[in-house]
Amino acid sequence: MNQIKTMKLTAITLLAFISVKSTIMGQVKTNSENAVNASVADIHYRQTEVNGQTIFYREAGQAGAPTILLLHGYPTSSHMFRNLIPMLSGKYHVIAPDLPGFGYSDAPDRTKYVYTFDNLAKTMQSFIDQIGLKRFSVYVFDYGAPVGFRLAIANPEKITGIISQNGNAYEEGLSKIWDPIQKYWQNDTPENRNALKETYTIEGTKFQYFTGVSDTSLIAPESYTLDQHFLDRPESIEIQLDLIKDYKTNVMLYPKFHEYFRTYKPKLLAVWGNKDPFFLPPGAEAYKKDLPDATVKFYNTGHFALETHVQEIGNDILKFLATLPK
Repeated sequence: MNQIKTMKLTAITLLAFISVKSTIMGQVKTNSENAVNASVADIHYRQTEVNGQTIFYREAGQAGAPTILLLHGYPTSSHMFRNLIPMLSGKYHVIAPDLPGFGYSDAPDRTKYVYTFDNLAKTMQSFIDQIGLKRFSVYVFDYGAPVGFRLAIANPEKITGIISQNGNAYEEGLSKIWDPIQKYWQNDTPENRNALKETYTIEGTKFQYFTGVSDTSLIAPESYTLDQHFLDRPESIEIQLDLIKDYKTNVMLYPKFHEYFRTYKPKLLAVWGNKDPFFLPPGAEAYKKDLPDATVKFYNTGHFALETHVQEIGNDILKFLATLPK
């Protein structure tokens, strides 16, 4: 009897041990999975020195995953991608730098850094070389488009695909708002330069965010107020005037961009706010002239389409990225 009783106690103890062990191991597995998920969802805020300048960038996702480079436009920074990055970082390695003169990157004095799009691209080339980007897709928006397309021309072997969100590359996309800017291009006088300064006020910044948006309560106030904070720094307006003056070089390069599209045939997704006051829908549709297989999608919103339609755009981007070569 004692022997049977001892055997029963041993069996009960063993079952209890197995149950506890299973619970602990389940917790360990869950904690491990949570740790992995957390590491994927985490956005890291980093800095690196590039040619004597500090370049700020956001990084998320696993380093071994396919990489996507996010290039912002005017007057914003990588902050514009704050809601998109978590959507992409589950499957992709995401890098989003601030261009020189924007956001938290250095804004060197105009006597020490020439603010042209060639120079922005040169800095970004050094940036991708320094952090070791060998192969990546690129998301371009606004000013990020001429920078990104310069990078694509210089590194065709690195580019797996292109997402253009209101990133223009065709004259059909330029609205009438560009008329006074083109006047400045044609006649570089103090009068024509000073006439553009209202663009850089808070009213001008809000115009970019609110125009074409049916529900303006979707626009986060920290978006345009942060942009304006950086625009209000000393010399910032002069830096921006230098860049808008140089924007004519982008239009001059449009044929070269088109040649790149036809030669290398990158997969391209155009995601476009159809009420953008700066870059019109025909600019998105024009991509199909050189890339007949391009996908063009429109959303009922303005220039900063991610502010109001990040879920739809993010899902479309994920579907597109899944079709790209690794």
